[in-house]
Amino acid sequence: MIEIGKYNDLRVNRFVDFGLYLIDDEANEVLLPKRYLTGEEQIDDMLHVFVYNDSENRPVATTETPYAVVGNFALMRVNQVNQVGAFLDWGLVNKELLVPFREQRVRMQAGRSYIVYVYIDDATKRIVASAKLNKFLDNKMPRFYHRQKVNVLVVQRTELGYKVIVDNLFWGLLYSNEIYGDINIGDRRTGFIKQVRDDGKIDVTLEKIEKVRVDDLGEVIENYLKKHGGEMALNDKSDPKDIMDTFNCSKKDFKKALGLLYKQKKVTLGETTKLVK
Repeated sequence: MIEIGKYNDLRVNRFVDFGLYLIDDEANEVLLPKRYLTGEEQIDDMLHVFVYNDSENRPVATTETPYAVVGNFALMRVNQVNQVGAFLDWGLVNKELLVPFREQRVRMQAGRSYIVYVYIDDATKRIVASAKLNKFLDNKMPRFYHRQKVNVLVVQRTELGYKVIVDNLFWGLLYSNEIYGDINIGDRRTGFIKQVRDDGKIDVTLEKIEKVRVDDLGEVIENYLKKHGGEMALNDKSDPKDIMDTFNCSKKDFKKALGLLYKQKKVTLGETTKLVK
């Protein structure tokens, strides 16, 4: 079955003047227009394509990559607004994504970007988007364990930090004092579960389990020393800002990583940090 709004692996069935037809295991065909062909395609080749509906609601395939498929959230920019709704840059050259007025949390404006959810409208069977995110997120109790690895999408700045969507299913919170480095709305990051509260709210961190984090940082410091003549001015008494600017980490983690390297007899510590040759 060819899935509209998603990626499909389909077989080349026949060529026509305006492209080629791909076929699934149930003999359903979809056109891949000529502009997407490389000239190397042959009958029975398997192609990985995205399938959507064209302006006449006919399925068509593309080798382009949309910013989000059906069932996913993403940050997209509004190209234009008309009497029907807002049309988003979907990442496809010949297809914009409609957000009907009824699916706008606030009236969208051209040139601005919004987090939206992509889905197939039951009435029209067309792929559309919605900015009313709450109705697409699970209201069940999350089942995560401590430090479980998850995917997060950064959605909104709050007083405490950033509101994020966890694993495309739940709301979570990322605290400002645990963020090292730049973060922007629409960013996709790997996160780790800190806790699931009794009310179902999720606290997330971008930091790895401490041991893994410190081991990784130790390797970064060692490589930095190798690239800078085996010595650096930073030590365990350095200013936290200087450490952050150089290694994008907290002073606490920096000191632990230096201590690990010292125990491994890879560095000497003093007014400067030197690599043991």
